[in-house]
Amino acid sequence: MFDLRRLRLLHELSTRGTLTAVAEALSYSPSTVSQQLSQLEREAGVPLLRPDGRRVRLTAQGEALAAHAARMLAADERARAELERMRPSLSPVRIAVMQSAAHGIIPGALSLLAAREPDLRLEVVELAPEEGLFELAAYGFDLVVAEQYPGHTREHRPGLVRRILGHDAIRLALPHGDTARELGQLDDRAWVMEPPGTAAREWATQQCRAAGFEPDVRFELTDLTAHARLVAAGHAVGMIPDLVHGGEPAGLRLAELPGRPRRDVFTAVRSGSAERPALTVVQQALRDAFDAASPSA
Repeated sequence: MFDLRRLRLLHELSTRGTLTAVAEALSYSPSTVSQQLSQLEREAGVPLLRPDGRRVRLTAQGEALAAHAARMLAADERARAELERMRPSLSPVRIAVMQSAAHGIIPGALSLLAAREPDLRLEVVELAPEEGLFELAAYGFDLVVAEQYPGHTREHRPGLVRRILGHDAIRLALPHGDTARELGQLDDRAWVMEPPGTAAREWATQQCRAAGFEPDVRFELTDLTAHARLVAAGHAVGMIPDLVHGGEPAGLRLAELPGRPRRDVFTAVRSGSAERPALTVVQQALRDAFDAASPSA
């Protein structure tokens, strides 16, 4: 019989691409990962890996077994979820959240969980949506809170189930002394945006271009609270979702963008664990906390 732990290593290798990345993700040494995969090859009776320079790649048999491994791991999660439903206590939940959710949703969700399920252990790590969704598919987390900007769809990874928490309005953020009323009047301002390559940056740049100008981006920051502070201090203008300031934009003046855009804020879990009681409880708390925090929910 195949060892599920070794199948997990093969799945991780098919997802992450290198033995070093697998070792780092699972807190093993690369030699341990290599030894365990060699043992899996002996169990399978066929070559699963082949050298490729300093790296290894999956053979056709390795890719086939990795696909089976994904299904076996999902079946294992479904079995654990059923057992969890049959016992009074809930298993710990490890989640990855984007930065604005860490500020705007998590404190409220933790308060709700403390009242509803005081014995539930929730572990939270802040990660960008792209990284969080990848780590979820690779079994690094149980749940992810991420976002999707209008017209910018995120990759739907196989085996993940999304549920919308709500819709978060995105507005122009201006210093109180700025007299501009619409996006087209901001072609000569300094802008703060997220770094290139992020969905938020691509979306914001397209809004400016649609208004007839190329934004003068002088500040590139991942921290949206830092965006708000730069704007409040009069050094920049930006586009900030309501969730960042909870409807109380201290030091900011907000203006509507064309079309009154909203981003989708959603949770994602693996399909095999979607019915876990602990995840159901956490998702409900996140949804309730979002409703309480976002005036545009």
